[in-house]
Amino acid sequence: MKADRFKKLVVFIPAHNEVGNIERVIPRVPRSFHPHYTVQVVVIDDGSTDGTATVAKQAGADFVFSFAANRGLGAAVREGLAQCCLLDADIGLMIDADNEYPPEQIPDVIAPIIRGTADYTFGSRFKGSITGMKLHRRLGNYLFTLLQSILLRQWICDGQSGMRGFSRQAMESAEIIHDYNYAQVLTLNLLRKGFRLEEVPIAYRTRTQGRSFIKFRQYVASVIPAIYREMRRPVCRHNEGGVRKWSEG
Repeated sequence: MKADRFKKLVVFIPAHNEVGNIERVIPRVPRSFHPHYTVQVVVIDDGSTDGTATVAKQAGADFVFSFAANRGLGAAVREGLAQCCLLDADIGLMIDADNEYPPEQIPDVIAPIIRGTADYTFGSRFKGSITGMKLHRRLGNYLFTLLQSILLRQWICDGQSGMRGFSRQAMESAEIIHDYNYAQVLTLNLLRKGFRLEEVPIAYRTRTQGRSFIKFRQYVASVIPAIYREMRRPVCRHNEGGVRKWSEG
């Protein structure tokens, strides 16, 4: 622990028109999960038109950062990571606003980062339990997760998880190269740089209110080219000794 202050966890929640769900997520974020950590909640309002920002503040968010217009989930997550760094977070935790992921398990998801065995963590649905996921979404998750595993030559169980933890160095190094989504390119970016991934089982339940923005054709049309661009980029390798080495994609 830093001598002059507690360490800080910042939980950030990207949200677009989630007025019926976000008020159920924020109050369940654990605020006193560890004696050495304080907790702040930041909502990144991606141009919502339904009052999401107002409800988020009423529900207990410490900060709400709003885009003037909808920019996309990738842009919202990028801003969330930046806000974590600006707030001097030691650990960042992203959780979707749709009430599908369990805020109560935030301590579980960041535990590997606290103990120093990982830099980047997933709340893994496929290692835990899933309630209500439709077959076509399950198959899509399998397909894109398998693609990431092949490209990284590392087995991944849940590459599309909407609950992820980040060490400070991972947050500072993370790059998301397109605005539509973030899941695949962020993992490829961080793991190719040498950051350590650990997946933590969680209990997942599909949303009961609102609608997902994901449309399969648009998803494929946006994500596949972004994966290709990410894999072609040179990366600056991270390691614990502070030495960085450039390598080609």
